[in-house]
Formats: sequence, structure tokens, C-alpha cells
Amino acid sequence: MTSLSSLPDPHAQAGGLDRRKLLRGATALAATAVTMTAASAATVAPLGQTGAPTLQTPLPLGPLPGARYPDSRLESMKKPKVSFGPTGFPAFAGTMAVERVATGFRWAEGPVYFPAGRYVLFSDIPNNRIMRFSEDDGHVSVYRQPSMNSNGNTIDRQGRLLTCEHSGRRVTRTELDGSITIIADKYNGKKLNSPNDLVVASDDSIWFCDPGYGIGGYYEGIKAEPEQEKKGVYRVDPKSGEVKVVVDDFVEPNGLCFAPDEKKLYICDTGFTDGPDNPSHIRVFDVDIGSGKVSNGKVFADMPKPSITDGLRCDTAGRLWCSVGWGDPNEDGVRCYTADGDLLGKIHIPETVANMCFGGQQRNRLYICGSSSLYAVYTSAQGAMKP
Repeated sequence: MTSLSSLPDPHAQAGGLDRRKLLRGATALAATAVTMTAASAATVAPLGQTGAPTLQTPLPLGPLPGARYPDSRLESMKKPKVSFGPTGFPAFAGTMAVERVATGFRWAEGPVYFPAGRYVLFSDIPNNRIMRFSEDDGHVSVYRQPSMNSNGNTIDRQGRLLTCEHSGRRVTRTELDGSITIIADKYNGKKLNSPNDLVVASDDSIWFCDPGYGIGGYYEGIKAEPEQEKKGVYRVDPKSGEVKVVVDDFVEPNGLCFAPDEKKLYICDTGFTDGPDNPSHIRVFDVDIGSGKVSNGKVFADMPKPSITDGLRCDTAGRLWCSVGWGDPNEDGVRCYTADGDLLGKIHIPETVANMCFGGQQRNRLYICGSSSLYAVYTSAQGAMKP
């Protein structure tokens, strides 16, 4: 009779290998792999803050309380020649008033109008999403979430969305098939700070600003140390994709836009947010879009501190429209300047305003991102940006 002890050990060495040791080693390796995978996953940061929609009672939509024709929220800096409306201020279009068309956001920014679909896309930065307002029926929906804490948006001549992403620290383009192309995320081999706003020229070059707001904390991006020594404005070449600095002597470069003939470039400096002695103004430059060179920079308009402006648009007559907020509530809204820098008038909004864009089928409706809401007002001007 054969006892159990006399049977060959199934774990004994075979072919010079100890099977028991092999099994123990394999188990250890598997455990190590799991541990390494878990550790690796734990070091990957989320793609930016993804908050929840605001829970307070939504603000009422439609014309603002007390609205009548002409709307008193449109303040002309010029004395009207007639009693019917603020003559000389192109925000006045007749039988119209400022309307709140959407609400319930934490910080609305970066609006852009898509004429083919008759909708406005805009960022809700802390909620890490891009929203869509459909002009034809007033429907509001989420276009993209997460959006990498998107901020500024624009549209190119081919009808594609271009976006500045805080937590992505990059500029991207959404192709017509929905795929996303990275346009710029580095300069001189180092990460960008946090691209904020952008514009596309007629030669398809892309111009964007790169302040430090998106890496300053975890609310509108991901906190990080800046890798760029200066906070600049950049140009992406339409053929080579090369990224070059256009100007880098800003404290915090912000909103930007071209004059209708693309011979002038306007750029906000919101450096006042970093210290009381820093600027809160708009600068204007002569520009050659083909070479990417700017010259003869000067202050175009000062903002009444502590207010700042960080969004710009031009109309077809060359007037400059800019956002105003963060300071005196009586200054919250939109300002309109002549090409020579004379203030024509103000549109008063009951929230801090960050940015705006012209939309509508005639490009005569100004969409205004005011903190928690999207506002709209018909004007007697047409936006210059194409498409």
C-alpha cells in the first residue's frame, strides 16, 4: 500500500524549477501589479472641478423687472436729439429691452454664436461644462461635460468650435465630426499657463491670451505652478502650427479682438485682480496678421477701478464693445466705445458681466454672459466677427 507521503510532490522541482516558488512569485507579482495600478490611478488628477448646478430659486426669464420702451438700462453718453430713445448709442434698436434668456449657472463665460444652428455656446467654468442656448425656441442644454473647465470660445471660418481650456491648459478645436484637435498646449517645451480667450483671423491664424487664472486654484481649473515666465498673447500659424509670442508685457492678458479691417488688435489687461497698482484697461495695437507682429501699443480705454473688463467685440462700424464687472454694481454691464476711444453708452446688467458676443440671423443681437445668467438685447449694430 502506498502512503500519501510516498506520492511524488506535485510542487517539487520539475525541469530544474520549483513550482511552489513559481506560484508564490506569480502571486506576489500580481499583487504588486495591482498595487502599482492603484497607486498610478491615485495620482491622476480629475479633469477639473465638476460641480453641481446652482440650487437657488432660478432668476425669472424674459424682460427684466420694470422694463419699458425705451429701456432705461441703456444709458447714452450723448444727449438725445429727440425724445424717442438715446440717439447716437447703437445699443438702442427701438421696441426692445434687455432680457434674461437663461439662468442657473455658476460663472458664465466665453459665448460664441453658431449661425448655421442658431445657437449660442458658452462656458459654465466651475461646473466644467459648455452650455448651449437654442435661439429658435429658448431651449438650454449641456453641450459638453466635462469641458476641461473651458473659458473662451470662438468659431473659425470653417464653422468649427475653438476653445480655451483651464484644466487642460490648452487650446483645442472641435472638428466637424466631433473629434478634438489640440491646437496649442506648450510653448518652448513648457506647459501654457491657462489659455483664457481667443480669436481667429481671416488667414486662419489663431490668437489667444494666457494669463494665470486657471491655475490659481481648484474652482475654475487645477492649481499648479506656472511654467511660462511671462503671461503672453500668442499666435498659432495656420500652416505650420507654430506657436509664437505676440506680446508679453501684460500683467494679466485677457479678452481680445480684431477691428473689422484687422489692422488693430484690442487686448484687455485685468492685472488689477493681482494688485491695486496694476492696470484695468484695454490696450490697442497696430497689427500685421500675416507676420504676427504688433506695434505702437497704447491704452485705448481705462476702466473705473475696481471694475475690470475681460471680454471684447467689435461691430461692423468699428466700435468696440466691452464687458464690465467685479467693481461698482452701477457699472456692471457692457460699454460701447468709438474707434477713437470715446464712450458712447452703457448697457446696465444686474450681475457682473464677463463677456459677450453678437448673434442672431442679422448679427444684431448682443448675448451677454452675466455671472449666473445669459442676457440678450437687440441693437442697431451688427457684429463684425465672421462667420
